[in-house]
Amino acid sequence: MPKAATGMRMSNSLYIVIVGCGRLGSQLANQLSRIGHAIVVIDRNEESFNGLSPDFSGFRIEGDATQQAVLKEAKLMRADICFATTPDDNVNLMVAQIAGKVFGVPQVLARVFDPRREQVFQRLGVETICPTSVAAEMFRLTVASGYAAKGDATP
Repeated sequence: MPKAATGMRMSNSLYIVIVGCGRLGSQLANQLSRIGHAIVVIDRNEESFNGLSPDFSGFRIEGDATQQAVLKEAKLMRADICFATTPDDNVNLMVAQIAGKVFGVPQVLARVFDPRREQVFQRLGVETICPTSVAAEMFRLTVASGYAAKGDATP
């Protein structure tokens, strides 16, 4: 049985559960697995796991991560971190709340697409990353630095 499943791991290795194996979830899983962390990826669709690299050394669980039985199978209670990266803001919120409040995961992070929901998630105690807000800020900074370079405006 792999180290993550038995609760044994390398001293610097984290046990990370990633919910959603789309572009973001699979990239995270591949990168984190490559540097030696113990990874479990959960997705409803078995084909989503095709995004995992051949050298991915973690576990794949096909199932609905809003169901506690699936989260128990992933040994979420042992996780150091849980990332909710599905394309559905509501699923990410539910998974994040269950991971933090029911399973006691010390660090939980959820992707949220709708910037208006980002504040709601945060009021509920869910740490978020909003790609829409991040991209908008990067574009704004690019525009501001372009104008600043010409001397036309300040950021």
